[in-house]
Amino acid sequence: MEKEEFVNPIDIDKVALEPHLLPYSHSVGGVVIKPIDKGRIKGRAVTSMYQQTDIQLGQLRKQIELLAKQADDIRKRVLISEKIYEAEMAFTPLVGFVYHLYAKKNGAYVLSMIAPEEWGANPPYFFQATVKLFADHTWEILSTNDEFSI
Repeated sequence: MEKEEFVNPIDIDKVALEPHLLPYSHSVGGVVIKPIDKGRIKGRAVTSMYQQTDIQLGQLRKQIELLAKQADDIRKRVLISEKIYEAEMAFTPLVGFVYHLYAKKNGAYVLSMIAPEEWGANPPYFFQATVKLFADHTWEILSTNDEFSI
């Protein structure tokens, strides 16, 4: 009895020698592999990038606004401090205490420990601002009359 030689019915040109390297599934039960939509991936990445940078720019904008407000507050403290140090004062102001700035009829300023409501019906000066002395010898404005501006 002669041995018959086995003949493979599958065409050798249609068989992958290393099917795990194929860019698609090689069997019916394999995972579906779809081509990548590079435009969609780039679109999502660009959208995400814009969202993230908008958030970061918003944070920087808030920080800039805060710094601008702080700079304006310092500028106002310097301006009121200049007016106060040009004003007449019959005492030495102490850090942390509240004082009151008044204007005389001739336009000169007076710093006083007496609050506007303590003068009574006829105050001798025009109230300008209530201020507080800081440790750096600048003054914080606590309140002002409607006409006072720096």
